[in-house]
Amino acid sequence: MKVTGLIWLRGVIDKLASKHNVSTDEVEEVFEHAPRYRFIEIGDVEGEDVYAALGRSVAGRYLIAYFIHKATGEALIISAREMTGKERRSYARH
Repeated sequence: MKVTGLIWLRGVIDKLASKHNVSTDEVEEVFEHAPRYRFIEIGDVEGEDVYAALGRSVAGRYLIAYFIHKATGEALIISAREMTGKERRSYARH
């Protein structure tokens, strides 16, 4: 999968900061450093499905970012948080 850019909505940015303590910079770092992608579900719009990107920030945080992969190749970020222990173990195995 190729992601050509990230799309941010103000409500998502605010939620990431207040609820998950994740910055937009950290999410961008995950996408810049060869994340592992995982299909989540078929989207409401044909060709725009929901995926997760798993990776590490420069500071070493293990993060998972959920996004809609748009037809343009861009990722519309819908959420991001720290990985659970189970997700970290799975990420480390691959």
